[in-house]
Amino acid sequence: MNLIRKYIGPRTLKTVIGAIIAVYISQKLNLAYAANSGIIVILSVQHTKKRSLDLAIMRIGSTILALSIGTLVFSTIGFTALAFGLYLLIFIPIAVKLKFNDGIVPCSVLVTHLLSIQSVTPAALSNEMMQMLIGAGIGFILNVYMPSLEKKLDQDVFEIDQMMKTILKNMASRLRDRELMVDESLYDTLESKLKEGYDRAWKESENRLTKKVTYHVKFMEARIVQFEILHHMKRYFNRLYATCEQTTMVAELTEYIADQFQGIGMGEEIFEVLESYRKSFKKMKLPSTREDFENRATLYEYINDLEHFLESKDTIVEALV
Repeated sequence: MNLIRKYIGPRTLKTVIGAIIAVYISQKLNLAYAANSGIIVILSVQHTKKRSLDLAIMRIGSTILALSIGTLVFSTIGFTALAFGLYLLIFIPIAVKLKFNDGIVPCSVLVTHLLSIQSVTPAALSNEMMQMLIGAGIGFILNVYMPSLEKKLDQDVFEIDQMMKTILKNMASRLRDRELMVDESLYDTLESKLKEGYDRAWKESENRLTKKVTYHVKFMEARIVQFEILHHMKRYFNRLYATCEQTTMVAELTEYIADQFQGIGMGEEIFEVLESYRKSFKKMKLPSTREDFENRATLYEYINDLEHFLESKDTIVEALV
């Protein structure tokens, strides 16, 4: 049983069950080419409710278009290969213009049925339309139930926050000891996790069938922006040549931010702490050498990026209100 579950997922089972039901209904209705309804189900079962609904509506619309063009062409020049070519010449550009791309192949198959039986009577057209309605309808119904991804997304949020904390701690350690190397694997792992979490968040959002973007999507967007800033900040460590009082202070600030880092919202006090460090820098004795000046300037840039790192998240928070 476990082996079956490993290789046969829920989507496969839904597709098989849906295809069986569609063919059974078509046969009970005495539709010609009844198996075609099952094929349409296979093409209609999607990963999200929104995608399934959009596809069902699009395919029904493209079927009406295809049958209309097919009827016009076959009635005008007969049931020939040339007529089918003319149908494609007219249908495909219009379908692409209307963004009915996914309906081009299945709808053209329906039109070939008209060519085979050499008929465009209401009964023949109804037969083809019913196949699409049954297949697309069952495909959508099967997608009405989608298991919630909330728990998995909450786990993603926790893991991403922990990774970002680790990176900030790593940066603080690097500031204190310039001999330490930046752990590149942390960035690679976090980038992969963010992509996985973002895709999962959008999937969950589309399963809600609403235009409102979920909290998790906004969270992932915030963290992706912050990741890009952290990735950009790595370059500073190649320019810091010595550990000094200012470097130690910036390390403490970085560690403080890491300790406070959790969830979307962070209190205003963290910006106050950051500003106090900036003011302390300004009150210190000016650097006496060019090397000291460049070192101090790099640290100041680093603090500005830390502030940008925090502000980028606040922009996302405002969008959630």
